Amino acid sequence: MQSKNFLGENKKVGIISVPLGYGARQKGNELGATAILLSDIRGSLMTERIKELGYEVKNYGNAEIVKPNYVAKTEENPKYLKEMLTSCENISASLKQILQDGAIPVILGGDHSIAIGTFSAISSFFKAHGEEIGLIWFDAHADINTPETSSSGNIHGMPLAALLGYGEPSLVNLKGFAPKLESRFCAHVGARDLDAGEQRRIRELGMCDNFFTMSDIDRRGMLACVEDAIDIASQASGGYAITFDVDMIDPRFAPGSGTLVRGGTTYREAHLALEVIAERGGMRSFEIVEVNPMLDKSNITVELAGELILSALGKTIL
Repeated sequence: MQSKNFLGENKKVGIISVPLGYGARQKGNELGATAILLSDIRGSLMTERIKELGYEVKNYGNAEIVKPNYVAKTEENPKYLKEMLTSCENISASLKQILQDGAIPVILGGDHSIAIGTFSAISSFFKAHGEEIGLIWFDAHADINTPETSSSGNIHGMPLAALLGYGEPSLVNLKGFAPKLESRFCAHVGARDLDAGEQRRIRELGMCDNFFTMSDIDRRGMLACVEDAIDIASQASGGYAITFDVDMIDPRFAPGSGTLVRGGTTYREAHLALEVIAERGGMRSFEIVEVNPMLDKSNITVELAGELILSALGKTIL
């Protein structure tokens, strides 16, 4: 099997919506997927714009999400664990079908906790074919907390740790193996708000050179940083996945997210990163998360999310 062309040979895209928002503190992320699908992107829906790029597109609908029927106690850590585990199993099953169909999954979140289920499915699929998969994580936050280091207990701050093999055992061992991701195949782009416990974890894992913070982007530019990130993730034999939290972008350009931090990337820097990824090749799935229509202004974050998907799939200016 030639892993370089393992997915995407037939220009097929499978869209899946993951309307899960209770992994985060604020409500509204569960509405992001529907908003993106229904948003008008320069005169057409996102699915139509993807078809214009030459892809065959299939909408696989919503992953089945188990919603809690109670409010978590303040001291609960992690919060809504039982519901999250069942939902992640359902998410993984839905995503596996897209992969089996030979399509590139385009995953619409949802808060960032969904990455535990989505990447577990991707990792499991490639593992079954004798391949390892890399990951580029775009985010203002590290998302590498564990219950011991998290002050909130919100699982959307823990997914990268779980995928690397740290944290709540039931999340870590989803799909029956851990870790889902080798740290040497993981690159993180855009961090500017890290907890002390996350900083320690990153140093302990020897991942400082895998994190391209906003300071790095300021000094070196987005192009250099994202090319280095691709080089890291591309060392995995099966290629790499992308997960993109819109809060990586400065709130001026993407106000519709629940954990905003000033000093993020510009509109064009975000597009440039994904344009370079599309140009270099090797992307096996694309996920966008933390779009919150309830917090948005004039729908600009929702529309931006759709535009970023197009850039990741190869849309260029000329």
